[in-house]
Amino acid sequence: MKSNLIFIIFILLLFLSCSQKSGSNLESPYGLSVSEGFQNPLGFYDSMPSFSWKLPKTSAVKKQNAYSIVVASTPDLLPDSPDVWSSGKVMSNQSVFVKYAGNPLKSRQKIYWQVRYWGSENSVSDWSEISSIEMGLLSNADWKAKWIKIPDPKKWDTTRYGTRLFRPQYLRKAFNIDADIKKARLYITSKGVFKPYVNGEKITEDVLTPGWTPYRKRIETLTYDVTEALKKGENTIGMILAEGWHSGRFGPRRRWDTVIAPPRAICQLEIEDAKGKLKTITSNNSWKATRNGPVRVAGLYDGETYDANFELPNWNQPGFDDSSWESVTTEEIDSKTKLFPKKHAAIKNKQILHPVKMTVQKTNQVLFDLGQNMVGVVDLKIPVKKGDTIQLRHGEMLNSEGKLFTKNLGSAKATDYYIAKEDNTISWQPEFTFHGFRYVELSGFNKDFTAQKSWVTGIVQHSDFDMSGNFHSSNDKLNQLHSNIQWGLRGNFFDVPLDCPQRSERLGWTGDAQVFIPTSLFLSDTHAFWSAWLNSMREEQFNNGGIPVVVPNFTGNFAQAGWSDACTIVPWELYYRTGDIKVLEDNYDMMQKWCDYHTSEATNNISHMSTVGDWLQPYSQQKDDRRGDTPNTLISTAFYAYSVQLTMQSAAILGLEDDANYYRELLSSINQAFEKEYFDNNGQIKAPYTPTQTGYLLALGFNLLSPKTANQAINHLVKEIAATQNHLRTGFIGTPLLASVLDKYGQTDLLYNILFKETYPSWFYSINQGATTMWERWDGYTHDKGFANRALSFNHYAYGAIGQWLYERTAGIAPLKAGYKKIQFAPLPHQTLSAVSADYESNYGKIKSKWKFKGNDFIYNIVVPPNTTAKVVLPKFNNMPDISMNGKKIDVTIKNEKVNIDNLQSGAYEFIYKNTH
Repeated sequence: MKSNLIFIIFILLLFLSCSQKSGSNLESPYGLSVSEGFQNPLGFYDSMPSFSWKLPKTSAVKKQNAYSIVVASTPDLLPDSPDVWSSGKVMSNQSVFVKYAGNPLKSRQKIYWQVRYWGSENSVSDWSEISSIEMGLLSNADWKAKWIKIPDPKKWDTTRYGTRLFRPQYLRKAFNIDADIKKARLYITSKGVFKPYVNGEKITEDVLTPGWTPYRKRIETLTYDVTEALKKGENTIGMILAEGWHSGRFGPRRRWDTVIAPPRAICQLEIEDAKGKLKTITSNNSWKATRNGPVRVAGLYDGETYDANFELPNWNQPGFDDSSWESVTTEEIDSKTKLFPKKHAAIKNKQILHPVKMTVQKTNQVLFDLGQNMVGVVDLKIPVKKGDTIQLRHGEMLNSEGKLFTKNLGSAKATDYYIAKEDNTISWQPEFTFHGFRYVELSGFNKDFTAQKSWVTGIVQHSDFDMSGNFHSSNDKLNQLHSNIQWGLRGNFFDVPLDCPQRSERLGWTGDAQVFIPTSLFLSDTHAFWSAWLNSMREEQFNNGGIPVVVPNFTGNFAQAGWSDACTIVPWELYYRTGDIKVLEDNYDMMQKWCDYHTSEATNNISHMSTVGDWLQPYSQQKDDRRGDTPNTLISTAFYAYSVQLTMQSAAILGLEDDANYYRELLSSINQAFEKEYFDNNGQIKAPYTPTQTGYLLALGFNLLSPKTANQAINHLVKEIAATQNHLRTGFIGTPLLASVLDKYGQTDLLYNILFKETYPSWFYSINQGATTMWERWDGYTHDKGFANRALSFNHYAYGAIGQWLYERTAGIAPLKAGYKKIQFAPLPHQTLSAVSADYESNYGKIKSKWKFKGNDFIYNIVVPPNTTAKVVLPKFNNMPDISMNGKKIDVTIKNEKVNIDNLQSGAYEFIYKNTH
């Protein structure tokens, strides 16, 4: 009897234990990531990371009530014996950016973590799968290596502009391993760009590493797992080192008047053998180098030349005879320059484009049309004969004769060469340059061969992030506009947010960035990308608080309103659309210093900071027609107010109430001064200032006017638009505000009218001229007039800022709380469209919105991801219909002539309006 009782108690305890472990069998969380969305990162930078996860889409749990995170030094300690940190059970619905609160992680440290959550009635999920973080080298003190480079020549070869020509270096080091290998990590970076090898094998698909930062202050390092590439016995590390951003002819002055230092590299290979013994191979004076390799020239503007006659068979493998190579020179690490792990993903080959058309131009010259303006390089597969010099010229457009148009490239030669050493069929792709192009002119091939489309493939390159947003409508040109915006992002998010990827510029212009960041975050997972660029911006801030107009800075020590205000706009938008409060914590000091600088440039709260104006406003009456007609001080003061407003909001989020109150009072003073200076009692921009669409848009979009004046000013804006037959007259500053302001003041019909214009200037106008990306000018090219005289970038994303409105209002997906913790679904159906759909991958899961007219019915479908809530705002049609939700008639609240349905929990919903017409 006693033994039976013991057995029953044992079974009950076992049952309780299992029940406690699996709860009500809730599915485990998924999509685990750390900090800005990194999954199982290697060589990580953040010693105090945050943790994020998603609740299962199929789970019965609508929201999370609590969570528990466990962190351990080995996976076998999880979940029961975490020796690094445990959150315990935390009563919270937070499932994104939960801060780690253990000891700061150290260089090389690897940790493992899991999470589970509780739903209603104390039901608990299974533990997630185990994720990991492995740190990079976080301090210069972790580096035992030295910078290395080939000795400088007695006399430098030069480019056609007289600048130094840094012929790519081939660097190698042979070494021996006398034990079985357990783990090996290669820590590496360069001043320049590098391609690493171990035992002849390319160890990464990263492109143009380490990327582009303010090199004087910080150079990003990469960490690679090379365990499988190494072997017991003789081994070799090799790398090719080219000039890249650091040492190349680059920037607005093309570096024609500056002596630039040659490229150099640093690396540290750390090997742990099976017995736990450590061996470190560093870059030092024992390395050998040569310039006599096949990559003869490699520049970002001018292109790459590969001469196969200089090939070095097995140069990066054991056993190669490098006795004729030179010994490298070394340089100690400068304590003023921080070596630090890369904070976002490197550039990669992301997509392949095949030619849609091939045109033979003459005997050995063929033009390939890839059908899409893109950024990257060509993968060349072609038969060659000894001595052939294959030439690849790149361009975005064709001239009136159907030949490659390159005038818009400035001094960028954008030409690659392959020189054949023998009869063969070659496969070659440049590795140390990039181009912006749709068309490729191939010449120099042997006349015995007949050109084939398969000879050329376009390799699309950009920073390695996912394109996560989708938009589709019943209008083909609107869909093409969305595609053009996407391709503008792909082409210009190239380690930093460029303004253009093709001509001799390619700089991180802050003005372009600040107008496009909301759209970019709908289209792509660029949280880490923007966060890393903000790091560079903080480093480039001047001592007086000013922010350069390009980051990294290439233009000099000056700031300009509307451009430099990116230092407040980008952090706020990044925080609000991701929910990552660390963005504000990291950048708040920069924002404050910028506001102080704005104040120093103001008199009686009117800013006199310089500005380039409403850049590229159509029909500008200024002497330099690139500068718009909107008064400079109006622009500067408007952005002064806006930066103060965003800094005030950030202070409130960070709990800095004294700061928030200070900025609130300052903002009130600026707004009053702005209205008094620029507007009369009828809400009109007054003399001597020129009234413009952008002037009104800034005042209304940034909420600078009293309610009475604002309600009058909108009428004057509408009149300004009517005077142009409902065409925009806005440049880079005004255009991003046009949609939101007209929407805000109930001018939806006018907005759709402008959006669907076919004539100049309009979004569809460039599409009618054949655009497959966003253009710098609406009329960069026209079928009747040809090419514009100046500003001829055909891949320039600024005007793509309209994408924000396509997602937020045409489709109807917008954040009501930071990071989409609460979502507003507020589409704007219009007779110009019969259907629109969009989806966005938030940190909580996929958000979907889809509407259509079907006969006399309006049907609207949404998906609210787990652990979020939603508010639905729909139009009140003329004949108020019956509304059903998921097949059941519902009562609704009418507010401001809109149907409001609030506090929806996660799930899929279908709303149907009956008899809407």
